[in-house]
Amino acid sequence: MSSLAPSLDDLAALAEAAFAALPDGFRAMTGDVIFRVDDFASADVLDELGIEDAFELTGLYQGVDIGRRSTFDPAPQPSMVFLYRRPILDEWVDRGDVTLAELVTHVLVHEIGHHFGLSDDDIDGIEAAD
Repeated sequence: MSSLAPSLDDLAALAEAAFAALPDGFRAMTGDVIFRVDDFASADVLDELGIEDAFELTGLYQGVDIGRRSTFDPAPQPSMVFLYRRPILDEWVDRGDVTLAELVTHVLVHEIGHHFGLSDDDIDGIEAAD
């Protein structure tokens, strides 16, 4: 086993595997979302969200959620799900009770939930019911 921290490519591979493992119907409803792994959110994103510590943001959905889209609207920018490697790794080490793959799956599904128009409270309620 390597002593190096998982790379951006390693996290992207975990995210791809997590997405591939989701039910077919869920993946189909997700549509053409672009997935991207960065070390941290940009300073502009953090400022926009009012977040001072970049380690507090493990993932982000950017786009118009499918519940608010209209055929009369201009074509939206592509929807994107960002996963932030360093905060995810930090949370994984701090928690110690989940695998890295489980945490990446959790963050990915959470951000896809926003794509479907769910709030953080909605997503937390769904997770609590499991």
